[in-house]
Amino acid sequence: MTITIKTASWFQPLPDDHLRIGISRGVPRRMAGGFRIYKTLAPGAWFNSVSIERYDELYRTEILDRLDPQRVAIDLQTMAGLGRITVMLCYETAGKGQWCHRAMVAEWLAKSLGITVPEFGFEQLPQDQHPLMPPQLRRGAAGAATGTAPAR
Repeated sequence: MTITIKTASWFQPLPDDHLRIGISRGVPRRMAGGFRIYKTLAPGAWFNSVSIERYDELYRTEILDRLDPQRVAIDLQTMAGLGRITVMLCYETAGKGQWCHRAMVAEWLAKSLGITVPEFGFEQLPQDQHPLMPPQLRRGAAGAATGTAPAR
């Protein structure tokens, strides 16, 4: 089974063969139906009250490190169904200088499963250049080997 997973904003229009799966703590008001929710990847209550570095630490230790990436990918693909592309959603919009935990999830899944998990509309970018990964957390080739962010 080929697993195809992307990320996007709740507000990004998507083709019909893409299934919206929210990984945020909530859903935007008046959001039209046709989506699913996967709370397992939602950030903790600290999500809007800590620095980027602390967020990264908490998200990885409290959320990602407790999960099996293969199981998460299977869950997401099962939710999407055959022939549909899974798209993990949160609020932030790519290209506006924002960052989002969905870039962290994309990196984690990509590294763990040996796949690419791009942002919708930015599929040409290398995985380590996901447009919503904060610059100080980008893990290029050197950082990926040690699990540390490159020196600034």
